[in-house]
Amino acid sequence: MGYDEINQFHIFDEIIRVIEFMLGLVDTPAEEEKQMLQFSKIGLGTKDKFDINQFSTEIQTADNFKSIKMKKSILTLLIAVFTAGIITAQESQEEISIESEDQLEDLSVQLANPLADLMSFPFQNNLNIDQGEFNRNVNVLNFQPVIPFAGGKLITRTIIPFLRIPDFGNESGKLSSGLGDIGFTAFYVPESKGIKWGFGPIVELPTGGSLRGTEKWSAGPSLVVLTQPGGGYWSVGAVLNNVWSFAGKSNRGDVNRGLINLFIVRQIGDGWYVNSAPIITADWTADSENRWTVPFGAGGGKLVMLGGKLPINLQTQLYYNVVRPDFGPKMQWRFQVQTVIPKSMFK
Repeated sequence: MGYDEINQFHIFDEIIRVIEFMLGLVDTPAEEEKQMLQFSKIGLGTKDKFDINQFSTEIQTADNFKSIKMKKSILTLLIAVFTAGIITAQESQEEISIESEDQLEDLSVQLANPLADLMSFPFQNNLNIDQGEFNRNVNVLNFQPVIPFAGGKLITRTIIPFLRIPDFGNESGKLSSGLGDIGFTAFYVPESKGIKWGFGPIVELPTGGSLRGTEKWSAGPSLVVLTQPGGGYWSVGAVLNNVWSFAGKSNRGDVNRGLINLFIVRQIGDGWYVNSAPIITADWTADSENRWTVPFGAGGGKLVMLGGKLPINLQTQLYYNVVRPDFGPKMQWRFQVQTVIPKSMFK
């Protein structure tokens, strides 16, 4: 192993340490003591009904510390997967070189395709607005690395959410913030003409604990279908999945949740585009009046070149939830910054 390879692994080791510190996985004794005092209310997204009157401060057991150890193990595993993906990308990904407006638009078309053979690192922030009696806001920042393998025949997408949940029982104050449940999807992409598609498993890991997650291991099938007519000026498709819980805390509600992420993109030139990508969800364990969340809205974005070399995809949308549970946000503002990593950066 050469010096450069050894240096890369040292860098990733430091990245792990920094991320652990940012997520609060490395605590001082005083911070560990504070973690023993938390609200006992369940995390968002389960079938249990939210009742503000149930908010109370309780002392947690050693489960908090077991959760931290599990998060460290999963985080280390994910970093290892990303490292392998970067090494593979050096072997298989074509170098990105933007020398004309046509090439810029071609890359913008590829970024509208979730099955494209591109390694990218999107940071997507979702601000859920006006939720609960006091119209509080929940913020979810998703780090969503997309790493292709085997020349684009296998596309992996990991969603690592960081949540900030307010105290819904008051007009101000925070209930919890930190890492939520991590989702991992691997799509097999067969060769096809016209309609592109991919399928594979999705697995959700209980990394969010009692306040920010379900405390359940869940899995299910996932499917992507899309078409890009008009030479790619249009991109229309959907991402669909459903997960069921199969293990985890017995005192937590079962998970049976579906997702339909519709998307439509219209390229308008020079890297600009307009788009809509509502995420429709269904909690099959809830009653019919509180089962669906159906947003309606749109936005746009632009692909720019940072320093003339690094592609950065910027976009934003605003959605209104025309259908939502009783305890659900009225609106959502989404903002995303996506970097595309060219092969030349590793030379």
